[in-house]
Amino acid sequence: MKQSKCYLLIGNSRWHWAIKAKGIWNYFHTPPNNTNVTTIHENLWTWASVGDIPQNIRLNPFKEIQIKNIPLANLPSWLGIDRALGSWEAYEQAKIQGLHSKGILMADAGTILSITKITAEGKFDGGQLIPGLDLQRKSIATKAFKINDPKNYYIPKKIFPTSTEEAILRGSFQSLIGVLIEAQKESNLPIWLCGGDSEILFNSLKNHVKIIHSPNLVLEAMTKINIETHSIPRSLKI
Repeated sequence: MKQSKCYLLIGNSRWHWAIKAKGIWNYFHTPPNNTNVTTIHENLWTWASVGDIPQNIRLNPFKEIQIKNIPLANLPSWLGIDRALGSWEAYEQAKIQGLHSKGILMADAGTILSITKITAEGKFDGGQLIPGLDLQRKSIATKAFKINDPKNYYIPKKIFPTSTEEAILRGSFQSLIGVLIEAQKESNLPIWLCGGDSEILFNSLKNHVKIIHSPNLVLEAMTKINIETHSIPRSLKI
């Protein structure tokens, strides 16, 4: 792989890549792959992580995007870098479209469904964290006696399925739909939706709430963030 630019977000369950080749951005979502990091190391412009970083790979600490690099106000130091990146990009898109006058919600539907509120002035104003689809399904199978993890992942058409497996699948999906509808109702703010499960959620929500589907918000933000290369990387601080 000899791309001109490459960006990496290490997530909780997958690795997310933004690669620019011949002037075109491509976005990929893969299982953890140490080989890819080694191959594109010289072309890796910046990286960020919310998941575990394998000990056998070396990432340049001066290229790590941190909370301090995100141009939003009131961001707490503990906030996940994916939430910060996605919220900033959503806010920037909202300003371009004239949809930020009351603020926005950014929802990232991944391992965890995170909802982040940003004010009209670009300030962090809280949020919610909810187990994502896969996490809900697995937790039911882990904690409930005689209930197995569904073998196939899909959304049953029936709202009230008769089989246990389909009831789990429909119930976990319905819970996220309900959370997003309620969040939009309570805030009266448009939702920017991204993440691996965003498409199926968007298709069920688009006729009910003000929602914009932008699946690669976090990666898009990474390609635009400027890092102060003279600052001391987090991993080198004493």
